[in-house]
Amino acid sequence: MTAALAAQSQTSLRAEAVATGLDSPWAVAFLPQGRFLVTERTGQLRVIEADGRKGEPVSGLPKIAVGGQGGLLDVVLDAGFDRNRQLYFCYSEPDEKDASLNSTAMASAKLSADGSRLEAVKVLFSQRPRFNSRLHFGCRIVEARDGTLFLSLGERSTQMQHAQRLDSHLGKVVRLNKDGTVPKDNPFVGRSDARPEIWSWGHRNSQGAALAPDGTYWMHEHGPQGGDEINVPQAGRNYGWPLITYGERYGGGNVTDGSTQRDGLEQPLHQWTPSIAPSGMAFVTSDRYGEALKGRLLVGSLKFRYLAALTLDGRKVTGEQRLLQDVNQRIRDVRQGPDGYIYVLTDGSGGRLLRLQPGS
Repeated sequence: MTAALAAQSQTSLRAEAVATGLDSPWAVAFLPQGRFLVTERTGQLRVIEADGRKGEPVSGLPKIAVGGQGGLLDVVLDAGFDRNRQLYFCYSEPDEKDASLNSTAMASAKLSADGSRLEAVKVLFSQRPRFNSRLHFGCRIVEARDGTLFLSLGERSTQMQHAQRLDSHLGKVVRLNKDGTVPKDNPFVGRSDARPEIWSWGHRNSQGAALAPDGTYWMHEHGPQGGDEINVPQAGRNYGWPLITYGERYGGGNVTDGSTQRDGLEQPLHQWTPSIAPSGMAFVTSDRYGEALKGRLLVGSLKFRYLAALTLDGRKVTGEQRLLQDVNQRIRDVRQGPDGYIYVLTDGSGGRLLRLQPGS
């Protein structure tokens, strides 16, 4: 760590367990009355009461291809959930005819009044083409201020060249209306050689995304061996994978020709080498932690088991502080709750939902 970054190591947080014994939790959303909705990658959706009691699995989910990095992944509530009880979730979807094939899908549903089941489930999007792979599903959902939905899609690992193909959804961010239709102002609408859902391309595998306080869409993505990136995807822009990267092949060697820059390809806002294996992402707007965290960007690290708190100057990362190192667990998700507290999910078979309190 450089001296400039080390100078910012003053923030202290205490992790308070809200719920324990979760089975590979992947995402948390915030229900009314202080309750939580948590996805477990192994295929369960659960309501957690404000006191930490875990409900039985919510019924009504579609078929899910569980295995490897696949399963039930992100969940977000509609901006109007208090009146319409609508939510969106994404998952690895098996092919109906050949169960060895799968892809990332996103669906909408309504949570029943008692929280026990999903109703009016509708698949809004299914990534194409499908492949026999258990890797790189991406799968973070963000609702933009205009009511459209951004969904990050991985390139399924072995199919990295698809990230540079506009006739493929792999390695893309897609943008959809809430009914699954394509917004008329998407950048490739009307092109016969491109999928109209595509917003940006040249991505690897994004497991974290969020709206910045100014309403812009930010995301991060896994690099290969090095080169994890933060990007602010713009309509129609190409973010380079695998033509440019700050990482290398696992075990060493260039991914393509070793280029980190190339004309027409976007540079990341920030990159990590070595890789931290990022997952989860949230901007801190709350006053709960004073000025110590307000305005920071939080990113979970699966590999190094900490919460990165990034200091920003506009769209430039000027510092990074490593939090929750004493927890020593893989951080899968991070969100700011409506109560202003930061919540994180830890990964694995004994996953926990933690509330971060100020102080040591």
